Amino acid sequence: MGYYIRVLGSQDPNIHIDELIQSLKADGLAAKFELSSTEEPGRWTILNILNADGEPLAQLERNLIVEGELGKEELDEFKEDIQNYKPISAVKWLTNYFDKVKVIYAFQMLNAAFDDGNFEIVSSIKTKIWNKTKGILQTDNEGFSNEDGYHILWQFSDTVTGDWSCAVRNWLGNWDMFVMDLGDKNQRQEFQDGKIPKKAKRL
Repeated sequence: MGYYIRVLGSQDPNIHIDELIQSLKADGLAAKFELSSTEEPGRWTILNILNADGEPLAQLERNLIVEGELGKEELDEFKEDIQNYKPISAVKWLTNYFDKVKVIYAFQMLNAAFDDGNFEIVSSIKTKIWNKTKGILQTDNEGFSNEDGYHILWQFSDTVTGDWSCAVRNWLGNWDMFVMDLGDKNQRQEFQDGKIPKKAKRL
């Protein structure tokens, strides 16, 4: 198993490779894309992402949520898996949200993707697809975001550190956003309890 970052989209528009190229250009970035000869640049299923020097960074796979297909199987696995994590309010929200997911874009990250300058390329493509599909984000060994990109489900390892933009559901059903210290055990517990950590910075 590789390391994956995913976009779970509530919409499934065609995203032409030229759109990705233009989006990268607007961000001051450049990349190369490789398609199978059987694929169309405006309706592809597997796309290889390379930096401007031709170094492979990631393989991007587009899977529709169709009964019996990989995308549906993956979504069903997520539904089952998240039941073991917290906050419970995020689990409930995600379980409901999954019902409107139409497509999953899965980035299989290669080692070179984490080298200087390369991650920005993959991140730019991910953001473009996320905005187009009006979805949420999932990262292996981290968790899920809400539709605004704030982290809502704790799936980090116990050794994680650093500041992170997160959100919890309040009693009105809205999101309260904040920046928390992932390495602070008290803040971790408060977040997993569905509360804004006392030492977190409100946004």
